[in-house]
Amino acid sequence: TTSSFLSYWIMTPHVKILIRLLLFLLYLQQEVSSFASHSSSAVVLRRRIENGSPRRTRKSLSLPNISGVLTTKRRNSFLYSTPPSSTTAAAEKNAENDPKDVYGPLTLLLLSQFLLFIGVGAVIPSIPLYGKELGFSSAANGIVISAPAVALLLLSKFGGNYADQARKPAMIVGMAVIAVSDLGTAVAQNLGVLLVARLGLGAGRCISEAGERGLLADLANQIPSLRGRALAAQQAMVALGIAIGAPLGGVIVEEYGPRAAFLCVTAAACVAVVMYCFLPETIQKSSSNNDEDGTTNDDSVVETVEWGELLSLNQWRGLALAQSGATFGFAAKIASIPVLATQTLPGGAVGAGALLSAAGLSGLIGAPIGGFLTDRAGAKTTAILSGILSATSLFFIPVVLSLPSLEDSNFSVSIRNDVTLSATALAFCVAVIGWSIGASAQGPALTAFAQRLAPKGSEATSLALPKAAGDGTYIVAPFLLGLATDNNLQLPGAECAVAGAATLLGVLALAVLATDPENNQEQEQV
Repeated sequence: TTSSFLSYWIMTPHVKILIRLLLFLLYLQQEVSSFASHSSSAVVLRRRIENGSPRRTRKSLSLPNISGVLTTKRRNSFLYSTPPSSTTAAAEKNAENDPKDVYGPLTLLLLSQFLLFIGVGAVIPSIPLYGKELGFSSAANGIVISAPAVALLLLSKFGGNYADQARKPAMIVGMAVIAVSDLGTAVAQNLGVLLVARLGLGAGRCISEAGERGLLADLANQIPSLRGRALAAQQAMVALGIAIGAPLGGVIVEEYGPRAAFLCVTAAACVAVVMYCFLPETIQKSSSNNDEDGTTNDDSVVETVEWGELLSLNQWRGLALAQSGATFGFAAKIASIPVLATQTLPGGAVGAGALLSAAGLSGLIGAPIGGFLTDRAGAKTTAILSGILSATSLFFIPVVLSLPSLEDSNFSVSIRNDVTLSATALAFCVAVIGWSIGASAQGPALTAFAQRLAPKGSEATSLALPKAAGDGTYIVAPFLLGLATDNNLQLPGAECAVAGAATLLGVLALAVLATDPENNQEQEQV
């Protein structure tokens, strides 16, 4: 009966109708974005002509001067101050809203994220098993796993633009697409249907995550002194949800098979859709904004920002490179560390799984530390220090695996009566957990840094830029790390050193390029 139902569902036009509906929605959103952009430009032009400044209007709307306009606006705001000066910090504190007004929406958002990632964690042990159940080769399974990342990269700009129009619709629509896509994954019978479902998952994540990043930025802007801790709480909820969902997913897979795990994500996404409906819309659109003297203030009209204009600024270049470098560490966690752990730790795959679980739980330590340091020492300083810790830990992995003194040492640590860690295994675990703490501390810092740089009204589009840099890197990083492994067979863990070097280069780029604007003000004026 189940087989007949699945065959009927796949052979009927339901899938084609769904694809056509998604394409129509994408086309409709592009038309709305184009109309809104032209309407905003027309409003700006009309208002400035009424104020008697048509020459200024033509200059500000010309393409070669967009970067200058954005730079001038940031120079008059707090966007470049990282870490903030005493004057800027005082201004932010005076403009800060009552944190109690933010706690309600923030708590609801974090709770929905926690429940969602319990479902996501349940899928983690299911993905490779699902490919084997369908008879896929390793190459085909790799294509299926990377399909969401491709959709995330290709649609990240679209998702940011859509979320900048309104946060809640982006979050609700994207989460609904996630629910449908994981349902399609659960019932797929061949590679084609499965690829469509996984690409749909990436598209849904792109739209939903853009809205979530924008909403979180809006809430954090209301309490800038607690920005880092708010971002750390969000990352901690994600880590805790995955830590709880992963073992539950293993039980579900054992009882009902790999397909059932994807239904857990569908259920969690449906719950998140309902909870998102109760969140407030944080984008407040006003038709006009008049000063005391009766003149029109054009700050109420938001100009759409382009990634090319952001990347023309050193701040965003450094941020994108830092995010790309950090992504190499996460790629090593998936592609390299499990293999090394299986060869080094007692228990083989069981020991590797325990280490990865411990590394995930260590994010509950690193994220609060990163959030606290971001609020105290500044986002840039925290990102640099935590990045150095991550890179050093990755460099440490091939060292401890190759030192003969550790292999010959009689030192060992007994965890249980039947489990004993050698000196090499213990040092390897310390290095992996050290990387995890550094990476989880760097996450809130990089996000807080991007939030402060994001132009007002284009937060989601701007925050999607470093995310796209990380997604694009994640597509090629496992392949590059694999080449490093194949070319250095005599040095175990050499690929981790390559990941550490990439992380360190990203940190250096952030330190050199992301300078305060006061240092380059004279050069910009020239």
